[in-house]
Amino acid sequence: MRTKWSIKSKRVTKRLAVLSMSALMVAALAACGDSSNPPTAEEAGKYEVTPGDPFSAYKDEITVTMGRVTTANPKLPAGDTYENNAYTRLVKDTFNAQITDQFEANGEDYSRQVSLAIASGELPDMMRVDSKDELKELVDNDLIEDLTSIYDQYATDNIKQMYDSYDGRALDNATIDGRLMGLPATSLDSAPTMVWVRQDWLDLLGIQLDADGDGAISLNEVEQTALEFLKRDPGQSGNPVGIPFVNTMNTTDYNGSAYTMLGVASTEGAFPQYWMNGEDGKIVYGSTTEETKKMLGTMADWFKNGIIDPQFGTRTFDDITALYANGQSGIAFGPWHIPDWGLISAKQMDKNAKFSAYTLEDANGKVNVAHANPSNQFIVVRKGYEHPELAVKILNLFYDKLANDKDAATTMPEAAKYQETGVDGSTRPFNIEVNSATSLLDDYSDVVRGIKGEISLDEVRTTESKNNIGSIKTYLSDMDTDDVTAWSKYHSRINGVGLIDKLTQENKFVWMTPAFSGTTPSMKQTWANLTKLEQESFIKIVTGSEPLDYFDTFVSNWKKQGGDQVIQEIEDEIASKNKHP
Repeated sequence: MRTKWSIKSKRVTKRLAVLSMSALMVAALAACGDSSNPPTAEEAGKYEVTPGDPFSAYKDEITVTMGRVTTANPKLPAGDTYENNAYTRLVKDTFNAQITDQFEANGEDYSRQVSLAIASGELPDMMRVDSKDELKELVDNDLIEDLTSIYDQYATDNIKQMYDSYDGRALDNATIDGRLMGLPATSLDSAPTMVWVRQDWLDLLGIQLDADGDGAISLNEVEQTALEFLKRDPGQSGNPVGIPFVNTMNTTDYNGSAYTMLGVASTEGAFPQYWMNGEDGKIVYGSTTEETKKMLGTMADWFKNGIIDPQFGTRTFDDITALYANGQSGIAFGPWHIPDWGLISAKQMDKNAKFSAYTLEDANGKVNVAHANPSNQFIVVRKGYEHPELAVKILNLFYDKLANDKDAATTMPEAAKYQETGVDGSTRPFNIEVNSATSLLDDYSDVVRGIKGEISLDEVRTTESKNNIGSIKTYLSDMDTDDVTAWSKYHSRINGVGLIDKLTQENKFVWMTPAFSGTTPSMKQTWANLTKLEQESFIKIVTGSEPLDYFDTFVSNWKKQGGDQVIQEIEDEIASKNKHP
């Protein structure tokens, strides 16, 4: 698929050279798209077997091109691909719709290809965009379909209830000028970034973490454990490495928090990259606070003492994952589900690998965490695509029907087998999650009661939880099993979500509600540079090429180069919203 994209990318590059990437030209291309006079949703219905049905098939085979977000380790069976797998075949069988991928990529490569698609006007029929800014850009240039009436007509009651559980915040994020312009992913209020530690290494070295058993540990405990791992090399790699972090360092996306320093920041009450309310009622950017400066001081000390990977700032995401697979590092920061797609590589290389999950507590023994933006990813449909309702149908199929059909093993056996064997969810046509606001802990309750036999499998709400119960039982019957899916499900659900459930019940969390989560007009011109300035400044401080007080220079430059203007725009927007709620 890389070759396929490369061929296409040459064509796009050539076109870009001729046309330029100006907004004017994008608008011109969009205008060309309008001339095709695409059919309305109602007109598209005449192509369906039962028009208007949320699961209706098309009378004649249709095609849909997609931009696909991939992962490094999807665990697809031999012969299956992102373009041709159980999930894409399920779409074909259900709707008579054939999926082909216009491009496939992950991480920054995917972002670049989305940017190229937008700039050239050559959008796939459907793709994921990862920011409200990109969604606005597509709307401003009239490149995507208005899904308002289509959503109302085709979304199932369950899908609507899931979105409504966020009190309107999820759909509101995808709504521009009163029109629903994308299908939003949902992001749960989960927990702070966790610290995952190789338990088999702790046992081997006789280290006892979390002596009081409350699930929260201190920064000092992390430091001492990392130093012991470095000194005694329990992975016997011959080249142990300190804790690795990604060079972006921070994120406001909990699901994307793998290998970030958010866990460290939380101990100082720092919330880098979040917009917060200051004590004086003014908007404050979390990356510019004294708390964040303290966090960077801690990181700089860690780097100086070898606790942090000496190649910090240069490794790719996959490089970092390889450090765990190779037994070079045994402490990872990340979300509850990182065992399913990241830490599982350690198990694949070492059958003895086991991880325990912790959170980091502050000096008062509390765990600081920010409420998540309910959605920051959106599925969009190209303007002029003849069957925009197919996007909602695919949403219905995967996030309602497959998720909730207790007979999926019979009705959708191939897809159900994927879930049972832990094939990564990224292989679905849409690499997003759509769940109700309380689903994480609801599912955990089902799984625990199912394992204990307190409820039958027929009483378990979702197919995924039903499969997870089977996998976790497999692991509990043999903790040395070679079944990596059983291993990952036990670690992510029982260790990961179990810790969230415990800390929630014990009221351990101190929640911060962000003041703002959108974008402003001047961000289009300044935000990329401000983000680059922040990232480069933080790396310099952590690696010691600049002293900690350089943080004050960064803050001053950040304000002068557009930060103050962004803050003013946010305050104006909030004031306007309060005036006209």
